[in-house]
Amino acid sequence: MSVPTTVREIRLAARPNGWPTEETFELAEAPLVVEPNRLVVRNLFMSVDPYMRGRMNDVKSYSPPFQVGKVMEGGAVGEVIQSDVEGFAVGDIVLHFQGWRDYAVLHPKTAVKVDPQAAPISTYLGVLGMPGLTAYAGLLRSGEFKEGDTVFVSGAAGAVGQIVGQLAKLKGAKRVIGSAGSADKVKYLTEELGFDAAFNYKDGSVTELLAQAAPDGIELYFDNVGGDHLEAAINSLNVHGRVAVCGMISVYNSTEATPAPRNLAQVIAKRLTIRGLLVGDHYDLQPQFVGEVAPLVSGGKLKYTETVVEGLENAPQAFLGMLRGENTGKMLVKIAD
Repeated sequence: MSVPTTVREIRLAARPNGWPTEETFELAEAPLVVEPNRLVVRNLFMSVDPYMRGRMNDVKSYSPPFQVGKVMEGGAVGEVIQSDVEGFAVGDIVLHFQGWRDYAVLHPKTAVKVDPQAAPISTYLGVLGMPGLTAYAGLLRSGEFKEGDTVFVSGAAGAVGQIVGQLAKLKGAKRVIGSAGSADKVKYLTEELGFDAAFNYKDGSVTELLAQAAPDGIELYFDNVGGDHLEAAINSLNVHGRVAVCGMISVYNSTEATPAPRNLAQVIAKRLTIRGLLVGDHYDLQPQFVGEVAPLVSGGKLKYTETVVEGLENAPQAFLGMLRGENTGKMLVKIAD
């Protein structure tokens, strides 16, 4: 395959105030500049993830903000089409961080070879990739999961949540409860993934819905949503309960400061532990995670779902859809076959 002279890419056109729109993004074309000792990769799949919303704001955080007028970035898997680097050959499939474009020029230190025979390549962006490791580390290390725990997972039908709940069940949870945003997702959680209970958070008070699903309380809450879900979990947590805070998607597009849970005083009375989670702190678990989870996936003991949007030009719509909760499982963009 010949190396193109130009690359299509999605740039940040403007910083959003509140919810991003399609005008937040720009599809552009740029020269493809190939320096020596680099890989040229044809991207096949790219990931859209909630954390990317935070990088659209010009604020100091754990990751630098995207720059207006510049190409965005994120996880991607692709095929090497040119290499003058030892250890990489044309045809290799690599995982890297230059998504949001159809071709990428990579320093070899930023590319990781993956085995397309071991699992579909899309899974390296989902169940066997960053979301999977987030679920694994968040449940076992940040959340200090113990056999016999009752576990509540918000955003449970998403890329991370679907894995957290199943891992908890496989490791001996007494009861696993999930929340999601539609009746179909609730059915998916209970009938396909084996959650003991699930509810649609749009059906009423999350505090009441969770209390009904967990009459004896919970020991561990895996938080992907924040807001009323965190408040509900604090109400249901038993003494010495734990919270692993992975995300707070309910507040990412707020234009004003959002109120804290109104029941934070219970943290004292119940001696709760609330711990934030960034997957970057836990890459030492990667070999252990892959060694344990890959066989569960290949053996059908851990299931996953992907929502795939076709075409790089539709990546903004995929991102916006993910923020609105339109995906079940991992939201991906298929760039090429």
